[in-house]
Amino acid sequence: MGRIIAAVLAALALGASACGGDDAEYPADQALVDPPPGETVGAPSTPEGQTVAPTPNLPPELTVADAFPPRDLSQYNVDPAHVRTLIATGDIIPARYTDYIIRQQGDDWGYPVAQTADIVSDADITVINLEAPLIDYCPITTEGFTFCGRPPFTQSLLAAGVDVVTMENNHIGNYGQEGIDETHTVLEAAGLKWADRVTPAIVDVRGLTFGFIAFNGVIETIDREAMVEQIQALRPQVDVLAVAYHWGAEYVSLPAVAPGVAEDDPVSIAHQAIDAGADFIIGNHPHWVQAVEIYKGKWITYAHGNYIFDQMWSYETRVGVIGKYTFYDDTLIGVEFTPTLIENYAQPVPMAGEERQAVLDGMRDASTELAGLLAGG
Repeated sequence: MGRIIAAVLAALALGASACGGDDAEYPADQALVDPPPGETVGAPSTPEGQTVAPTPNLPPELTVADAFPPRDLSQYNVDPAHVRTLIATGDIIPARYTDYIIRQQGDDWGYPVAQTADIVSDADITVINLEAPLIDYCPITTEGFTFCGRPPFTQSLLAAGVDVVTMENNHIGNYGQEGIDETHTVLEAAGLKWADRVTPAIVDVRGLTFGFIAFNGVIETIDREAMVEQIQALRPQVDVLAVAYHWGAEYVSLPAVAPGVAEDDPVSIAHQAIDAGADFIIGNHPHWVQAVEIYKGKWITYAHGNYIFDQMWSYETRVGVIGKYTFYDDTLIGVEFTPTLIENYAQPVPMAGEERQAVLDGMRDASTELAGLLAGG
């Protein structure tokens, strides 16, 4: 964004110096004179008479406040050819009660995304975190913490316009490496890209490349040296580098360590990733919507809450946000969150009115609190 703002300011300064001061004289009827052939009224031109495209009126550098409420990008002269959008959701499990409800619906794989597919698919890239392997021999269960889903769940993902699946979390390995390998095969057969701590996913959107890599810090700690090496290796290959994390304490609105469960500090990890070259951080696992932060001009969403999940036992665990991130070339210029509420263990539904606003206000307040803590600490 710094390069873009500098270019805009330079263009404005050049225009100001060419005006000649307040006492410059112009014919009173200048605007009524037909332009010479090849020129356009009101458009700058070269000495040869060729028109020059006007300088885009780009929005200023993004702040956290620009997401609450989201800034109106229509007020800026933004060239659509340079705009790309990315959507990220909260956690998804195709397992346990979620799978049971899908079976009750007659294996209607469109059921989980029926109320939100139009929102989640409204982007150039949609990325989700899959918190269970997809395996043929997945048993029916409504309890426990050994998760699995069935391969046709990819139909739900495709219906929601998903492009990239991150596979770093504390449940993807519940059926061992065999289950992970089968999930890779299932995703690839459906045309879905996947990313983990070793294998990045790279997506080209009209000539701009987005790279994704993911890390898990739950029931294990993140190897920071390896993380930095992976980010630095991916950096020169892509224009926008997004890193997805499974991290932190559950059921809290601020990123925090969970002793014995998630020992890594999400704030420290996010900052280190950005220092290493990451452009954008996608967080999940806490099962609550959490604060956001901008660090060195880069956006961090610490947790998107739950998207498709069976945690119906509390209001907060039923809430998630769909994050829509708008880029102008490789610069993030807009962020908008759509709150959702899970119904019937399996189906997120967009919120409206005061309930919707309360979720956004909670994110804003948590972000303000986090900024204060970081400034004071």
